[in-house]
Amino acid sequence: MAAPLHPGTIPLPPDTRFDIGPEQYPAVHLDPTVTIPLSDGAVLCADLHRPAYRRSEPVADALPVVVNFTPYNRLANRYGGRIARLARRAGSRVRPSDRRRFTGRDLAHTPAGGAIDVWATNRTLVSRGYVDLVVDVRGTGSSTGTWDFFSPREHLDYLEVLAWVREQPWCDGHLAVTGISYGGIAALIAAGQRPEGLDAVFAIVAGEDPVRELGLTGGVPTPGMALWLAAVNAGKFLPSPRGLVRNRLLGQYLRDRGSEPFSGLGLAARIATTDGHPDGFLNDQWAQRLPAFENITAATWIHGGWHDVYNRSNFRMFDRIDLHGGAKQVLVDDGYHISIGGGFGEPGNPPALDELQCAWFDKWLKGIDNGIDGYGPVTVRRQGGGGWFTRPSFPDPAATVRRLYLAAQRSGSAAHANTDASLSDTPPADSTRLPLPTGRGSLASNNTALMSTGATTLLGHGRDDRRAEAAAVTFTTAALESDLVLSGPLNLHLRVETGGTDAFWSVTVTDVEPDGTSATLTRGALLSSLRAVDEAGSTYVDGELVFPLHTLRADAVLPVVPGEPFDMDIEINPTEAVLRAGHRLRVAIAPASFPRHWLPPALRRKVNGQTIVLDPDHPSYLTFLTVDG
Repeated sequence: MAAPLHPGTIPLPPDTRFDIGPEQYPAVHLDPTVTIPLSDGAVLCADLHRPAYRRSEPVADALPVVVNFTPYNRLANRYGGRIARLARRAGSRVRPSDRRRFTGRDLAHTPAGGAIDVWATNRTLVSRGYVDLVVDVRGTGSSTGTWDFFSPREHLDYLEVLAWVREQPWCDGHLAVTGISYGGIAALIAAGQRPEGLDAVFAIVAGEDPVRELGLTGGVPTPGMALWLAAVNAGKFLPSPRGLVRNRLLGQYLRDRGSEPFSGLGLAARIATTDGHPDGFLNDQWAQRLPAFENITAATWIHGGWHDVYNRSNFRMFDRIDLHGGAKQVLVDDGYHISIGGGFGEPGNPPALDELQCAWFDKWLKGIDNGIDGYGPVTVRRQGGGGWFTRPSFPDPAATVRRLYLAAQRSGSAAHANTDASLSDTPPADSTRLPLPTGRGSLASNNTALMSTGATTLLGHGRDDRRAEAAAVTFTTAALESDLVLSGPLNLHLRVETGGTDAFWSVTVTDVEPDGTSATLTRGALLSSLRAVDEAGSTYVDGELVFPLHTLRADAVLPVVPGEPFDMDIEINPTEAVLRAGHRLRVAIAPASFPRHWLPPALRRKVNGQTIVLDPDHPSYLTFLTVDG
């Protein structure tokens, strides 16, 4: 075991590893016919993986159990486990980039870091004395009932499953929950209910509030939600027939699927027809579907990515969990939703993801003093090739607030943009109006890479946003004289005017390299009518607003009067990045960002042009936190 990381902001020691011991069991026994009866008559189907000396016979010992709730059909996990080792070997043959920017090569290299092992069945865990249970959530995969994602009934299902597991002879009473994306959110929901015997959580690319962060980002719909709903619904018609027949559930399964062939259709229709005021989504009733982070007592690991769809959540979740002494950890990489753990296990990087998960569970389920509670507790990869850093909190405690003003003078660095303007340390002396273009932006953008969960990085998307900036107004600094380090959330304060009764604003913050490449660091968006700031939930540093929280609720709508200027603050997701001397910082503002955002017809009819008003008496500016590079 390597020594735990030193306190403070220092590079992560490249040899940090945790002893997970040798493989104890050479085989895995799979029982794909497990059923779990629920109190309302529904039955959940599950795959049970147990350690074995021979595949035909599991060991008789009672062991700790790791539970994974999935809506994506456990068959994907089952067969994913079979290809995990092949993918890991194939990924290891792909040479990664230098990680100044995440590229398609890094995505292809991802399996070598243990990501597929954790997504499927972590054989590293099972071979070291854990039982793994993958459960189709209600109404998905082979499970009966109807799917209503993260409903209060589904919350109860989690509790009933975990209680059932503790009664089984193969469980020693110690439980952990894990999962990726939906499964990670389910794990956090389960932990927030404090089930008996739950010792640890390992949540990967999970979100604090899926509708806010994925379904209605900035107050407008995300087309990807419809694709996601379609994928889950397709998976529920691909059951594991042997278990259904053996357990006499086929009839119940068919009746339930027939009663609701497409779950979530009503939700999708409501989102698609909203006029931009998502009442009924981000309300008190929706809040009942979210994790109760403040109630979590199980040791919790949160793993995220700077370009994940849930990037906004990582540190908010970490801060809301009231645990200390290394019992909560957050690690944020520079990748996307499907690139978790890329490069892990290699020199200069954290341990492989499957080994990291095993070490976490060893500490909290088996009581092994392996030092992982001394890791972090905040570990981030600094974008721009800055390497790994660890510290007690995020943003960097040494960060100070800075403001850069939007000005009309040309920066000379963005001839490709619709409008090339500047970022400056001083506010403009003269008033100027900069209208946003009305043309459609390019799909070759970081927003496309983000919404494809990283897949389009294989096509070269995500690394350079200049084609997308052709449909934007850009504000760029002069070349930096020294390194600039960003750490934390950002706020874009704008003075604007619209020609209609609403308008949408998409913001991208990029690092402009000397060759002109505009590499996205982070992003934000907001509908004008939903600009009301929730002061209680917002964050100020030295009197400056750095994190403006918007409720995005219909009861917080503010009027937009055509031709009448108004101010708005746009929340920009947190990041950690270094911009080297000679680089530039850029803010690109556009009226759209498909496929990240989509304006329904009812909303588009309200939009009739929009303009940034640069007024010395009402300056527009970017506020952020920075540390000495």
